Amino acid sequence: MPANFSGHWKMKSSENFEELLKALGVNVMLRKIAVAAASKPAVEIRQEGESFYIKTSTTVRTTEINFKIGEEFEEQTVDGRPCKSLAKWEGEHKMVCEQWLLKGEGPKTAWTREMTNDGELVLTMTADDVVCTRIYVRE
Repeated sequence: MPANFSGHWKMKSSENFEELLKALGVNVMLRKIAVAAASKPAVEIRQEGESFYIKTSTTVRTTEINFKIGEEFEEQTVDGRPCKSLAKWEGEHKMVCEQWLLKGEGPKTAWTREMTNDGELVLTMTADDVVCTRIYVRE
């Protein structure tokens, strides 16, 4: 039985977010705005079995995705480019999601969400070999 990701989450820590944006080719001015805006994201996750709804809200933008584990869906990369994504379970406490850009070229992107034994949610975002790790706690 997979872990329950449902809940309202607030970010406890973030590492390498600006470096991730740099790897995605985001210009320095937009990076500064994005880093400031994304410093306190609010995340809501609703999970029903294999189906997920994830809403991430910052002062600059709100993103919402709906997906089912094992089925392709469309979303946007962290820098806003449309992509196809496919999430799979990697054990009972971790989902991994590969992304493919719908048009244009850019670094290979992916994300994972993992529940730790102490109830934290670890979001890892990658662009090629740059890794950003964000840790969330339930509100």
